[in-house]
Amino acid sequence: MKTSIEEKIRLHRLQRGLSQENMADLLNLSTTAYGDIERGKTDLTLSRLNQIARVLELSPLILLSDEPITAQVIENKTDDSTVHELERLQLVVEKQQLELDKLRLEADYWKRKYDDRIAFELLRSMGVSQERERIGF
Repeated sequence: MKTSIEEKIRLHRLQRGLSQENMADLLNLSTTAYGDIERGKTDLTLSRLNQIARVLELSPLILLSDEPITAQVIENKTDDSTVHELERLQLVVEKQQLELDKLRLEADYWKRKYDDRIAFELLRSMGVSQERERIGF
């Protein structure tokens, strides 16, 4: 699985225990501007990439390479605590991905409910009556 530069930046930031606000402060950016970088809304310049790499104590080449992030971290640090930390971070990422999928499903559900309600109100405003199903009382 190919990891984008933005995703690598976010994973390395999380590995170092930094928030987006911390990173923004260290880079002299607003939190929104830094968040846009991680979301891929802002194109990275080489100078900004170098700044981010310096803050994360990485070589910019690590962020630019196509190798998975796990291989890079293990090559750079091979002690057991780093491997365990990497495994923990992978579990956190997987958990967040599951939570994101759950939220997307919930958003889709509410969107359908909203669309149905709008359609019902539109039909009602046009004077089209919808017969209710008798339930046997």
